[in-house]
Amino acid sequence: MNQLALSDQEFRQFQTMIYDIAGISMSPAKKPLVSGRLMKRVKHNGLSSYGEYFRLLMKNGGNDELQMAIDLLTTNETYFFREPKHFDFMRNRVLTERKPGRPFRLWSAASSSGEEPYSLAMLLADVLGEAQWELVASDLSTRVLEKARTGLYPMERAEGIPKHYLTRFCLKGTGSQDGQFLIARELRNRVQYRQVNLNETLPKMGEFDVIFLRNVMIYFDMETRRQVVGRMVPLLAPGGYLIIGHSESLNGVTDELKVVVPSVYRKP
Repeated sequence: MNQLALSDQEFRQFQTMIYDIAGISMSPAKKPLVSGRLMKRVKHNGLSSYGEYFRLLMKNGGNDELQMAIDLLTTNETYFFREPKHFDFMRNRVLTERKPGRPFRLWSAASSSGEEPYSLAMLLADVLGEAQWELVASDLSTRVLEKARTGLYPMERAEGIPKHYLTRFCLKGTGSQDGQFLIARELRNRVQYRQVNLNETLPKMGEFDVIFLRNVMIYFDMETRRQVVGRMVPLLAPGGYLIIGHSESLNGVTDELKVVVPSVYRKP
């Protein structure tokens, strides 16, 4: 049996790498996660240590293997209609006060494998009907973005989806897709997926009425939070909302946004 151990020094190398690239601070408690997620790649490349694998990543910067390692280390669990109060707030407050006459624009800034943007797309399609809306969804990981674009999920993931949405917006898989469900094509076509690193200068995407940045900042240190939010504020339209995770706060991060309810902030 191959005993592949991740030394503290090797862990620190990956710790520094992921902080430099993605702004993510990994505590020593994440050492087993790093070891577990990268082990297959070390073996796949015929290497005998994590140190060798790190040198491989550094040798050809920007290579596919580096992207794969980043994907493995930054992917976090998500699910449909997570933190339902935010969807209630969207329905009862944000969408009711929307000014007609221009497309309503929303950015899911850490979309992971698509559960959040598709939840939002169902809500927008339901509430806005024929009105124009645009939904941009982004993530650092190309692997989860590819998964998100397919819109195909195991049936057990459907748990959080309201029954009437499930009937209206999802198709039950048959044959080779048995035990899975597919987000309807008209909804998949409404979501624009793109790779964005929140730790770098943001691409030109226009202004948004709402930005969802949920359960991401818990992985950033205070300075990185300030920088990430500082890049996002200019992309919020006046009166626009920034929605973060219930366990997160913008205390000490920015004074450009005003708290509306816990985890929901507004640009004056």
